[in-house]
Amino acid sequence: MAEARTPSRPRCLLPASSYREASHPASTSSPILPNTMDDITTSLSASITPAMTDLKPVADPSPRWVTDLTNPPPHKSKPASIPDPPGYSSQAGPSKKKDARPIREQPSPEKMDQLKLKKAWEVALAPAKNLPMTLIMMYMSGNSLQIFSIMMVFMAFKNPIMGLLSTNQAFERFETDSNRGSILQVKAAYVLMQVLALAVGVWKINSMGLLPTTRSDWLAWEVRREPLEHAIPALSL
Repeated sequence: MAEARTPSRPRCLLPASSYREASHPASTSSPILPNTMDDITTSLSASITPAMTDLKPVADPSPRWVTDLTNPPPHKSKPASIPDPPGYSSQAGPSKKKDARPIREQPSPEKMDQLKLKKAWEVALAPAKNLPMTLIMMYMSGNSLQIFSIMMVFMAFKNPIMGLLSTNQAFERFETDSNRGSILQVKAAYVLMQVLALAVGVWKINSMGLLPTTRSDWLAWEVRREPLEHAIPALSL
C-alpha cells in the first residue's frame, strides 16, 4: 500500500539568517517560519508599503499649451552670433511710457453750426446721387407694361413724394437759431432734387405711353367739324 503523504506547508522566501535560526530551535523562544496565511499577508504588506510611498504623483492632464500659458517658461537669452531681425533691436533700453493723450477741446458753437450745415448739404444732395442708377434701371426695364416696369415707376414716384412730405423732419436735427437762414437754402435744394427725381418718373410713364400727350388721347373732347358744302355724285349711265 502506498503511504499517505502529509500536506506540505506553503513555502515563503525568507532571508538566510531565518533558516539558520530555524535550524537551532534552542536559541530562539518561538519558530520563525510562518504557520498561517495571516503571517504571509502581514509579511507581504510590510514589503509593499515602502514601495507605495515611492510612487510619483500623476501628471496634470491639461494640454501643454495651457501649462505654458499659465506658467510661461523662462526667457532664453539670444546668442550673440544670431543677428536681430530688421526693425528690432534687442539692445534697446526700456520702453518709455506713452505720453498722455491731449484733452480734446469742445468745439465752439460756430464750428458746430458749420458741421451741421455740411451734413445738411449731404442729406440734400443725396437724392441726386441716386438718379443715374434710377435712369439705368428704368431704361433696362423697357417701355412695355410688365411687372418690372410698373414696379420701377411706382418706386420712382414713391421715394420723391415721401421725401417731400418729410422735408422738415429730415433737417430738424441740423437746424439751430443761428443757422436757420442757411438751412432754408438747403431745404430748397433738397426740394429741387426731389422734383428732379419726380421728373424722371414722369419721363418714364411718358415713354410708356401712359400720359395723354397726343391728340388721339383727347378725341372725346374734339368738336365735330361742320362741312361748308356737300358734293353729290352724278348718276352713272
